[in-house]
This record gives sequence, structure tokens and C-alpha cells, in this order.
Amino acid sequence: MFQIQTLNKISKAGLDRFDSKYTCSDTVESPDAVLVRSASMHDMELSKSVLAIARAGAGVNNIPLDKCSESGVVVFNTPGANANAVKELVIAGLLLSSRKIAPAIEWVKTLKGQGDAVTKMVEKGKSAFVGPEIQGKSLGVIGLGAIGIKVANTAKSLGMTVYGYDPYLSVNAAWGLSRNIHHAMTLDEIYANCDYITVHVPLTPDTKEMINAASIAS
Repeated sequence: MFQIQTLNKISKAGLDRFDSKYTCSDTVESPDAVLVRSASMHDMELSKSVLAIARAGAGVNNIPLDKCSESGVVVFNTPGANANAVKELVIAGLLLSSRKIAPAIEWVKTLKGQGDAVTKMVEKGKSAFVGPEIQGKSLGVIGLGAIGIKVANTAKSLGMTVYGYDPYLSVNAAWGLSRNIHHAMTLDEIYANCDYITVHVPLTPDTKEMINAASIAS
């Protein structure tokens, strides 16, 4: 019997994948493995029984990798598991930021109780919430992993000009990228050419504060 300690609420659909040889709970003692989502483990005292830590997500910045390496604890993640869901949220954010949807919703609420005057008020006020269309605009995608590639391809299908930047792009990932995506050689190329920028990289000393006053100014 293997004991798996869960540090966050894990979907039943995922836990049901474990058969009777496994016990999964947030109360297990002396776990063989830890299953974590977003909980920070940096200040946790790991049990000497732990052999592996699984991150139910893409990044591992909430796991003390150095401490795990010293103790021989294997750490692995699940990149791509929620890539499509995140892609849809990115596209939703792109549209929300462009088309003034949120301000329009708030404005519509002010029309309540205006009776017959609503029609004229709508005709007079709706032009303030048009916003620019994303078709024909340029999107810069920094980080072409499981999520970044899906965002880039979807944005291209929506009529955008897409620039992608990733100095660590893998061969397998490249196979999934549309040939119509412009390969940016530097971040400056992204900053100079794109109306919108979306960032899909892990938080590391190299990527922290990547977007700053200088990059915005350019």
C-alpha cells in the first residue's frame, strides 16, 4: 500500500485513477509521495519517507527543488494537462481588454428602470464601448510551451499577426506550431512590433521582472 499526501484539493477524476494499492488523503502520515497544486512547500519539513512529489500543474516554483535533489526526492509536473483551459482564458482576456466588454456591462446596468428611454440611451451611448477589433492586430507570445503554442495558433486563426519567442523551443513543441507564426529572435522584436503581449514562462531569476519600465517603454 502506498500513501499519497495531498496538499490541495485534487479533482476526483484524477484521484479515481489510483487503484486500491494507493491511499490519497491530506491526513496521511509518513507519505510515500506528495501531490500538490499551488500550495507552497518551501517552508515544509519533508518526511524522510517521501520518494516523489507531483505537481498537478505546469510550474514547480512552489517546490524546493534544491532540497529535494539533496534528499533524492523525484519532482515531476504535468505540463499541458490544463493547457486548453488556460488558452481559452487568455483569449477571453484578449477580447475583454480590447472590446471594453466589462465597462459596457457596468453601463448597461445603469439603464435599469429607464423605461421607454432605454432605446435612445443605447443608441447614444453604445459607441463609447466599441473598442478595437483584434483581427489584423499583432500578438506577441513569449514562451512557446504547451499553452503558448495553443494561444499562438488560436490567435492566428482569429486573424491576428502572431510573433512567437522562445529560445528553448523543443523540436516536439515546434511540430505543433503553425508555420505562419513569425519567429522572433529577441524580446525587443516582440516589444517593438506587438499590440498585445502574453507571457507563458516559469518564474525564474532570468524571467522575473521581464516586463518592466524599459520593456513597456519600447
